[in-house]
Amino acid sequence: MQLQLALDLVDIPEAKKVVKEVEAYIDIVEIGTPVVINEGLRAVKEIKEAFPHLQVLADLKIMDAGGYEVMKASEAGADIITVLGASDNSTIQGAVVEARKQNRKIMVDMINVKNLEERAQEIDELGVDYICVHSGYDHQAAGKNSFEELNSIKRVVKKAKTAIAGGIKLSTLPEVIQASPDLVIVGGGITGLDDKAAGAAEMRKLIRQG
Repeated sequence: MQLQLALDLVDIPEAKKVVKEVEAYIDIVEIGTPVVINEGLRAVKEIKEAFPHLQVLADLKIMDAGGYEVMKASEAGADIITVLGASDNSTIQGAVVEARKQNRKIMVDMINVKNLEERAQEIDELGVDYICVHSGYDHQAAGKNSFEELNSIKRVVKKAKTAIAGGIKLSTLPEVIQASPDLVIVGGGITGLDDKAAGAAEMRKLIRQG
């Protein structure tokens, strides 16, 4: 089980500062969609150059032109790129083909996907690397989480690794670990702490024990 830090509400200098604090305890650093919108793929490039030992995920949430967008993210140094589960199969396949060429990985984000188990099963056959259940900000505001969804996709996903994102913090992490995803994605549960390093270290410890 790995730990991914999601950076959503920062600029590039702030992103570097946060990663520096917790780099010893995380495996992947995610350049979130808001950062990409504000800073462009330059944010991916600068974080990868500053922390070459960490994997960098570009949360592009690709919905179309999968091959082209994966190519551009790869050029910026992204190791993992996200595609939306609601996109067409041809978009996901195009992303996978380009990722293989570039020696990168594809994560499919299942945010707002209907018929979750059925769709996860279809996507699993397309050769993606990760399938991620995700309660977005709007879902979290409505009191939803992805823990049940994780159990749902774990029942049907046989090839890809599974991931979970959305509102995870120290208090809810044990419940997540029980469901045994391959990747746990934490944003505000680390970045919102005064002592980010201590919080990340404790999460890392729990994950390693799990």
